[in-house]
Amino acid sequence: MRWLYGVGLCLLLPLLLVVLHRSDPSRWLQRFGQVARPSRPPEVWIHAASMGEVQAASPLIDACLGRWGAGRVAVTTMTATGSALVQRRWGDRLVHAYLPFDLPFCLRPLLDRWQPRRCVVMESELWPNLFRALHRRQVPLLLANARMSPRSLRRYRRLGSWFGRTLQCVTGVAAQSEHDAHHYREFGAPQVRMLGNLKFDCPLPPEAVAAGQAWRRRLGTDRPVWIAASTHRDEDGWALQAHRTLLETQPDAALILVPRHPQRFGPAWEQIRTSGLRRARRSNGDFDGQTQVLLGDSMGEMWAYLAAADVAFVGGSLAPVGGHNVLEPAALARPVLFGPCMHNFLPARALLMEAEAAIELQGPKALAPRLAELLSDPTAAQAMGQRARRAREGHQGATRRVMQWLETL
Repeated sequence: MRWLYGVGLCLLLPLLLVVLHRSDPSRWLQRFGQVARPSRPPEVWIHAASMGEVQAASPLIDACLGRWGAGRVAVTTMTATGSALVQRRWGDRLVHAYLPFDLPFCLRPLLDRWQPRRCVVMESELWPNLFRALHRRQVPLLLANARMSPRSLRRYRRLGSWFGRTLQCVTGVAAQSEHDAHHYREFGAPQVRMLGNLKFDCPLPPEAVAAGQAWRRRLGTDRPVWIAASTHRDEDGWALQAHRTLLETQPDAALILVPRHPQRFGPAWEQIRTSGLRRARRSNGDFDGQTQVLLGDSMGEMWAYLAAADVAFVGGSLAPVGGHNVLEPAALARPVLFGPCMHNFLPARALLMEAEAAIELQGPKALAPRLAELLSDPTAAQAMGQRARRAREGHQGATRRVMQWLETL
């Protein structure tokens, strides 16, 4: 199985280079481990694949910088958006590169140059050759914020003992929930502990919140504003249809539409244009109190978009994707709506539903009426948002617990 995995990955290398470095060709050598040698070996190397994982890891990265100091923390990402967020947020305070391809000859140069003392891999990232290489070099490896969705569980069961042997290379698993911990124990992972979700500890960035409040003043503070956040294909159209329905009863309402991936900004803008609604793009900065739909065509500004809205619909949940982070709007005391496809965020979904801080939509047609209910009753919506914030605050502390374990490795 390991041989087939390696051969298949080698055959895919040209395509992966094109896909991963279409917008950033200058750094493709990092995928083969050609990274700069730091002045001192990192005390901890954290891998966070994409922007979402980087955001989830941010409290842990901040804690590691506070514990070991600038230059002693390394972070790798897989995507350009994740890399951009790392560079924008921490700059030269940490060592940063793209994760090499999961092949021994690609991993070896990075491990030789960095020689990390411990490694953390975020959430559900599993790299057989990387885990094996770290194990051989006796570098402790912790899976942090570990989760296992039903889809991942089915896939790993098909892989059978190969997946179990990969987990045997892990020092420990810090699971998000008892549900996740149970499944990692089922596959024989050593030292599985339920330490909670790091996303509960993500701090509100004050500059982003201030920017969102300024955008809201431009849109108008006396009109209802809702956001469709992290939308996928089909969800853009459903959000626009719901907004058109909403305008029949609340003609001054505004929608902030934020697609999940930048390659979809263009198609989303075309859909908005053909809707006939008064529109604007965040990148142009020409929105005002007459704007009916604002396209959020920028990356790394989700906190600001959420701060500008009264109610948040979180995408990837009406489309069969598995949902996205519902804890960010909760942190801002925004009532949250999502669809039935939340299998990647089951603990967060359960938390908000139990606190009566969220509404689960059974389909796209339910979006407009539930929005109308919340936006027509600001007092009830604000109370619902406060319940969301309190539910999130009651489950903080995962960063402290993960750090306590990490320091012992």
